[in-house]
Amino acid sequence: MKHIDEFVDDRQKAWCIHCGNGLAGLVTNRDHVPSKCLLDKPYPAALPVTEVCRDCNNGFSRDEEYLVAFLGAVLAGSTDPVLQTIPRSANILRRNHKLRERIARAQTTFTTRGGETRMLWKPEQERVDNVLLKNARGHALFEYGEPMLEPPDRIWSAGLETLGPAERATFENATDGALWPEVGSQMLTRVVTGHDLQDGWVIVQDGVYRYAVLQDGLMTVRIVIREYLAAEVTWDG
Repeated sequence: MKHIDEFVDDRQKAWCIHCGNGLAGLVTNRDHVPSKCLLDKPYPAALPVTEVCRDCNNGFSRDEEYLVAFLGAVLAGSTDPVLQTIPRSANILRRNHKLRERIARAQTTFTTRGGETRMLWKPEQERVDNVLLKNARGHALFEYGEPMLEPPDRIWSAGLETLGPAERATFENATDGALWPEVGSQMLTRVVTGHDLQDGWVIVQDGVYRYAVLQDGLMTVRIVIREYLAAEVTWDG
């Protein structure tokens, strides 16, 4: 990714976007958005970062580990570490036997009328939503300088390929039309220069992670992970 200078008022970055506490006097971390665990090595250069309190930053680690392992199992069709296509998923499933067993219990199979065996995976949705919200808040702050401190009105996620043609077209349409981002924001620079931007989507790592931030309602953040998991986090305002 290309480095983009930003000129957002520092007062907009005075709080932890996750707990809402003022950062002054707190122990803080610079947190990558998206979470590096969702990406492949080597990581893209100039990954976006936000400053958050250390307690919140550390509090996401188990849910992030769960999502990486669960998504890897779904894509591989198995919790077997040897069969994983994502190296980080393989490492987690190899190391964390309890998590591996937990994810294995979330898998069910059924037979179609044509005799095919199909798999279904039931995620622990609250944990998935927690990671999606964490990253959505980071994207909104980094791109628009907006700290989304209130709970979102909706968090939605589904397999990208499960969307019908009209749903898919609506989801993929990530342009704000005539709306121009605020002067000084990262997103305005992207719109003007085209840096890492493709049809309104910020491409962090091709085929691995992309996101779009729209001022639709108050704020809408869309995320696609591994070209499999589609997500949308919305604040209506």
